[in-house]
Amino acid sequence: MITLRENKDLGLLILRVGIGLMFFLTHGLPKLMAGPDMWTQIGAALSRYGITFLPVFWGLLAALSEGLGGLLLVLGIGTRTAATFMAFTMLIAAMHHLLGGDGIGKASHAIEVGILFLSLIWLGSGKYALRPSK
Repeated sequence: MITLRENKDLGLLILRVGIGLMFFLTHGLPKLMAGPDMWTQIGAALSRYGITFLPVFWGLLAALSEGLGGLLLVLGIGTRTAATFMAFTMLIAAMHHLLGGDGIGKASHAIEVGILFLSLIWLGSGKYALRPSK
């Protein structure tokens, strides 16, 4: 009999596939499909930090982080690397909301999933992955 305590890898699989699919479908893919106008808008968020060059590039990088990162989480390939890029993207998103005066309510989603991605950096993919992490 399998107990919950003895099967953390199944929990990691559920977490990776669920979050990965949601990020790919609802965040990454729509941003990637929207094209350069959307990427410019996303990349312009870095202007708060004095980064005003190549907004299209930075926006595309964020969209790829969410889209490709989500797919990598689903497959369990490069989980720690994908989670690192995704956590950084969520840090920028959270700071964008907080510094823009939107408050913690608007920033909460980015903060929450950022914490989740930080956890995946330490936990890895588990054994149910195309490239299991130890």
